[in-house]
Amino acid sequence: MITAIINLDNIMLKTFNLLIVGAFLSTLISCDSNTIIDEQFDMAEGAWHEDSLASFNFEIEDTTTVYFLDYNVRYAVNYPYYNLYVKYYLEDSVGIMISSELQELVLFDKKTGEPQGEGLGDLYDRNVRIFEEQKFDYSGAYTLKVKQFMRMQELPGILSFGVKIEIPKE
Repeated sequence: MITAIINLDNIMLKTFNLLIVGAFLSTLISCDSNTIIDEQFDMAEGAWHEDSLASFNFEIEDTTTVYFLDYNVRYAVNYPYYNLYVKYYLEDSVGIMISSELQELVLFDKKTGEPQGEGLGDLYDRNVRIFEEQKFDYSGAYTLKVKQFMRMQELPGILSFGVKIEIPKE
């Protein structure tokens, strides 16, 4: 009986160690020198409040380079609409607004109702490229703030909202 417990402990320890090593290797592999930012803003209780701003801070070093900007929306299949309107605000290091725009993200196919993106079960991730060749006028710190613009105080079914900014691979 004691041998069985010791063997079970050894198996659990080895499994835990393998998980740690796997997570570390996954992090190393996913690190990309072309990625400026890749962050998620988690929504409390699976709903995006109309006053909640998803805020992302990043640094731009090269003003001659073009950048890709993507949104990543994690949503549940019980989200009540086929689309999501968001408004972004891009600010420089002193808080001066550089640009702002209302954008529509399609989360479900209009005809079939099938969720867009990749998912498993009731959760899906939808990546949407919002700017393909964005240039920044000067190097330094920037802040991108995004809010839901669906005219609902609590927008259910949105679990997180993320931004990825990267330099295109040649």
